[in-house]
Amino acid sequence: MPELESIIEQKLIEQLIYGDSQWTYRPDLKTEADLWNNFKYILEQNNKDRLDGEPLSDSEFEQVKNQLQFSTFYKAGEWLVGENGKVMVHVQRDTKKLHLVVMNHEHIAGGSSVYEVINQYSALKDDEDAASRDRRFDVTLMINGLPMIHIELKNRQHSYMEAFNQIKKYIGEGQFRGIFSAVQMFVISNGVDTKYFSAASDTELKKEFISGWVDRNNQPVSDYIDFAKNVLKIPQAHEMIARYTVLDNEAKRLILLRPYQIHAIEAIREASRTGKSGFVWHTTGSGKTLTSYKATRNLLMDIPALDKAIFLIDRKDLDEQTNTSFSSYSQNDSIDVDNTDNVTDLKNKLKSSDRQMIVTTIQKMQILISKRLKEGTAEYNRLRGLKIAFVVDECHRAVSPATKRIIERFFGKSLWFGFTGTPRFPENPYPLMGDLPRTTEELYGACLHKYTIQNAIHDNAVLGFQVEHDGPKGVTDETDSSRYENETHMLKVLEVILNKSYHKLGFQNGKGKTFEGLLTTSSISIAQKYYELLTRVKNGETPLKIDERIKQVLPDFPKFAITYSVTENEDGSQVNQEKMKQSLDDYNAMFDTKFDISQITSYNSNLNKRLSRKDPKYKSRNEQLDLVIVVDRLLTGFDAPCMSTIFIDRQPMGPHDLIQAFSRTNRIFDKKSKPYGQIVTFQAPVLFKKCVDDAVKLYSAGSTEDTPLIAEWDDVEPAFKKALAALRIAAQIPDDIPSMSDEEKLHFMKMFQSFDRLFAQLKSFSRYDESMLDDYGITEQEYIDYAGHYLNIKSEIGPEPGSDPVNPPVELEIDSDYELMAYSNTRIDYEYIINLIQNIVNPEEDGDITPEEKQKKIDEAKQYVEDLRKDNPKVADIMSHLINEIELDESRFKGKSILNIVENMKHECIEQVVSNFCLLWHADKDDVMYAATHYRNGVIPNESAIKASINYPEYKNTVEHALPKFKYYAKFFAELRSTLDDEIKPLV
Repeated sequence: MPELESIIEQKLIEQLIYGDSQWTYRPDLKTEADLWNNFKYILEQNNKDRLDGEPLSDSEFEQVKNQLQFSTFYKAGEWLVGENGKVMVHVQRDTKKLHLVVMNHEHIAGGSSVYEVINQYSALKDDEDAASRDRRFDVTLMINGLPMIHIELKNRQHSYMEAFNQIKKYIGEGQFRGIFSAVQMFVISNGVDTKYFSAASDTELKKEFISGWVDRNNQPVSDYIDFAKNVLKIPQAHEMIARYTVLDNEAKRLILLRPYQIHAIEAIREASRTGKSGFVWHTTGSGKTLTSYKATRNLLMDIPALDKAIFLIDRKDLDEQTNTSFSSYSQNDSIDVDNTDNVTDLKNKLKSSDRQMIVTTIQKMQILISKRLKEGTAEYNRLRGLKIAFVVDECHRAVSPATKRIIERFFGKSLWFGFTGTPRFPENPYPLMGDLPRTTEELYGACLHKYTIQNAIHDNAVLGFQVEHDGPKGVTDETDSSRYENETHMLKVLEVILNKSYHKLGFQNGKGKTFEGLLTTSSISIAQKYYELLTRVKNGETPLKIDERIKQVLPDFPKFAITYSVTENEDGSQVNQEKMKQSLDDYNAMFDTKFDISQITSYNSNLNKRLSRKDPKYKSRNEQLDLVIVVDRLLTGFDAPCMSTIFIDRQPMGPHDLIQAFSRTNRIFDKKSKPYGQIVTFQAPVLFKKCVDDAVKLYSAGSTEDTPLIAEWDDVEPAFKKALAALRIAAQIPDDIPSMSDEEKLHFMKMFQSFDRLFAQLKSFSRYDESMLDDYGITEQEYIDYAGHYLNIKSEIGPEPGSDPVNPPVELEIDSDYELMAYSNTRIDYEYIINLIQNIVNPEEDGDITPEEKQKKIDEAKQYVEDLRKDNPKVADIMSHLINEIELDESRFKGKSILNIVENMKHECIEQVVSNFCLLWHADKDDVMYAATHYRNGVIPNESAIKASINYPEYKNTVEHALPKFKYYAKFFAELRSTLDDEIKPLV
């Protein structure tokens, strides 16, 4: 028999307070009042001198409490950064301002830090929210009286995702308010699977950002007791909050580092303390920029002997992008980040006595050393004597062996730490140049930490790749450029991009939620030809026409642009300049910007932000791009999670360049609609396949397990046919399913999950066409009917409160967290509209938005609601009513979860419909409500229970012209089905 949740909770607390873990169990703290009193006591004890021995009065403590009412978890995170590591509150006492220390991050595992654990805290309902309820929290870890880490537990019969959904619900209900609004980290577990994630609003919480823990060798740590030993003991738990949380100022969200990032930072710290250099091999897409930021920052904090920490990169474009990321991370940090505008600026920052993190390019550093310093001068000697830690991004190519030798001979006391997802090995070395190093290990030293693409895919840190080679087959010389540099070939490429990438580009997600693609070519001239051809296609001037199916979702598709790096553009001819000017004019007209040819850097920066969609304004369809044409720019070091596909119309690149380019597509986003990064090549299919296979093998550290390459069409199609046959055996037609036994239903679920996964994969190939379904022997409607029954069964076997779930036999175990992937019906995304409305009442930008900007947002939300009305008028009515209420009095909704408000409004509508129905037919409200929330495909799951609880005698006595009993039941269930279909189903 599985352990009870209470036993799991008890064992966790016992582990937390055991030995040197330093947590103290406080069973006496159960209410908000208890927590405030406890916090006040600790605050006063830690600030006796500042308080002159006089406790805080009630009015003074109210000042403190008011400062701890955070509107978002991000705002709490900003405050927790503190001032020079000290987290403060400020109290006005008569004419004196008191500055009280709440927490000192220099006192980790000692000093003024107090570590307490509580359980079964009683979170009372919000009196202003009629739908909210009292809740009990499982386990919470507090530092100096403030809840920092909250843990929700389930037993082994339940998925840890139930704990995730529970937390999401509690956040939406506003339970994490008051003293609990400071929480930074959540932990969820069912005993055998334990995960963690950073605190965020209910609409921002995504399961894709849940992380498990791994040890330094990338072995999983999933048991809840082992997780507590590795992550939740002191000092580790305090370090997660103080050292390994990053505030992304651009996206306004908290980021908790993943375990491999933490292990890499710790490995660099250990190496630096012994004067050793080295490199970190973390696969592309796993967050190296964030890791390198924290590593560079922590070097300054941990190694007092260091004068400067310098982050080196090799291109102006990447310089701007990395500095933007670093500036976003450092906005609320205690370490300054400075980028260098020119060589003189770099020299001045090196001469400064400030201990800064400097972001600069290798080119500026070279010029400084070789041309701007005079040997023998005081300035020269001062800079040579600096003890510097260099951190090099993309170290496989950023600093050549010759350049690095020049720099480290000048800075004789320097340490070097490289970050790369694609190291140089003996198989792909640097060119032979005298006695210079030829591999990354020879250049930087030992590999300090390794996290390969297999590790990252296993941990859901990045996606795998689906590669299609669509180049001409059976060609004798695949490298003959004349086969590809012509309009016929280019139109074939555009046909795939525009008309055969419906699922690749996420059209099934609806307007505003589609993905982006890159088209990379071999030269600027080819890129420009594609831009001109694409313009003609969109204007209807070519034989290639955009399918109506595509236009129905995005009438303005494709919105496209072209971009070169600054150096690429400078190398171009006058013709290139003129064509770039035209493309800038097109961009300006599309997005109401004002870039000219002298502002390429600013244009590229704007385009980067538009592609990454981190800024809320770029989440609107009006501000989005669909396709960007590039040569080399954006193929390395660029991060845009909503980029799904790279289309490659050029010859194969080297192994490191191939993996770098592929990795633009493998960022985690929404795994249901973006399960893998997608690559389509249009030249040299045989040669390309060999190059891809060789590159993947090289960067998989020789591993043959868990290949990052998803199966190709020739493997997926037969597997799909086999899965369909197995599905037909489990359930010949969808109508067979309701009469099955529980075990047969579970078998169907297992078969359908396998079928659905393969169907979604099949749809993602550019050669897939819906007409193929006739040959396969299934229709899209049949799939939808199967899916409806699948969801019915899933709700039937899911545990109800106080009941035991159906336990499948071991061989029939199904993935309880699986989400259907192959739905192809286009929908206006419900959560997208919720986010639009949420951003009206709680703008994510700093400061107030202008009335004009606000009205623009309201008008956009109204337009999406009208689009939704075509499919779901009932939900559209609710949202339209809510927007009108917001326009009348926006202040009522400040700080509230719009998702929770809309869900409550829907629930109230359902309650009213059910109440009226039960009043008319004298049925039991609880039974009918259960049917309402579990009804699918015309199946009422608890029909017998409803029939047993109907009060027919009361109906007969109170209704004039009452139906006889046998007619009554038939009419009752016919009316119930009609009500469920017409009134309830649109709201569930």
